[in-house]
Amino acid sequence: MNHDHYDDAYIADWLGKVRTIAVVGASPKPERPSHGVARFLALHGYKVFAINPGQAGRNIAGLPTYGRLADVPEPIDMVDVFRAPEYLAAVVDEALALSPRPKLIWTQLGVRDDSAAAKAEAAGVAVIMDRCPAIEIPRLRLPRVA
Repeated sequence: MNHDHYDDAYIADWLGKVRTIAVVGASPKPERPSHGVARFLALHGYKVFAINPGQAGRNIAGLPTYGRLADVPEPIDMVDVFRAPEYLAAVVDEALALSPRPKLIWTQLGVRDDSAAAKAEAAGVAVIMDRCPAIEIPRLRLPRVA
């Protein structure tokens, strides 16, 4: 897939399909974007899990926090990545090791690794890179999920 551009309908369709989201790299600091996005997604109706090895067992933005994706006690539809691009391949590997696998890997603004994306897509997992769902949801005027 060409990750230079996404149709609005493609983004809206994915954000309408997912229900559970793991935010990898969630920060306990309220001023950090990952904290605000995790909170925004939860307030928008998604079931959100924070992933941060140093904060496992605590709450981030009022959300349960786990050390790694495999620790989340239920299937994850979307992995939202707040890690530097050089860590994306490792996050993809961790996501692909899950059973069932997530349907979508989403990377935040500035996070892009085309080879990691190709690996996920070859395994049947969709990828959206260099976008923020907390920007896209209001821009596309998407309703709160049920």
